[in-house]
Amino acid sequence: MKINETRGHVFVSFFLFATLLGVLSLPLLTYGENSPTTKPPLLNEVLQKGTLEIGVSLFTPWTLKNTQGELVGFEIDVAKQLAKDLGVKPNFHVFEWHDIVPALLNKKIDIIIAGMTITPQRALSLSFSQPYAESGIGLATNTKLTQSFTSLKNLNHPDVILAAVEGTVADDVAHRIFPKATIQVFPSNEKAIHALTTGKIHGYVADNPIPTFLTHDHPGKIDEPLSNPLLSTKAGFAINKGNPDFINFLNAWIIAHEADTWLTSSHKYWFKSSEWR
Repeated sequence: MKINETRGHVFVSFFLFATLLGVLSLPLLTYGENSPTTKPPLLNEVLQKGTLEIGVSLFTPWTLKNTQGELVGFEIDVAKQLAKDLGVKPNFHVFEWHDIVPALLNKKIDIIIAGMTITPQRALSLSFSQPYAESGIGLATNTKLTQSFTSLKNLNHPDVILAAVEGTVADDVAHRIFPKATIQVFPSNEKAIHALTTGKIHGYVADNPIPTFLTHDHPGKIDEPLSNPLLSTKAGFAINKGNPDFINFLNAWIIAHEADTWLTSSHKYWFKSSEWR
């Protein structure tokens, strides 16, 4: 069959153009804003609903309750300022530490603002911002139960009971540094402190400055034997994976408030001073 070359060329060119146009429009149809099956990214969702659902856990001075039962602390100040800069309302949800990551993964909350240490293992399931605070893992001991101890080696014994809050980096550190000791994990900071102050355990491995505060609150009963932390740590915001725009905003927020010294001032107030106590 003989084909008119001019007409055939025009037809082929039109066909290729139409095909290319269709291919280029596929991403718009699949991922565009008007697609009924597309859920807005987390940052857009937060801005649209006007609220930020925030997961926290009770660890003084990160988050605690004042005498009126209100949530206060370094992380509460950070969360409120973050929400203010976003132009949304902060809604706080208090969890035991071992429940806070599942709450995020199940989308009961939008973000964890709880002094969460950035670790490679956690980064397998969560997205972290860059660090906005530094801390370390310290040790508080019951003075009466450890009065005959002369070094850390004395704590690494099966008869010695050390506490940590379940699922924290301190929990991991306690098992690694004191492998022969009996490690008892607690669901909350308050329960671990109660066990220490009542003489049920020899020591409590926890984030600084918890050991320092305990020595001030219980002079003669609780001791802080270490001048340096067992491990230095850095904390970041944690959100679900797949939200690069939100991570970008969080990193920009941290940089801006490090530059204007707001983060430094707030951290100093809660961690270095006793004005709030």
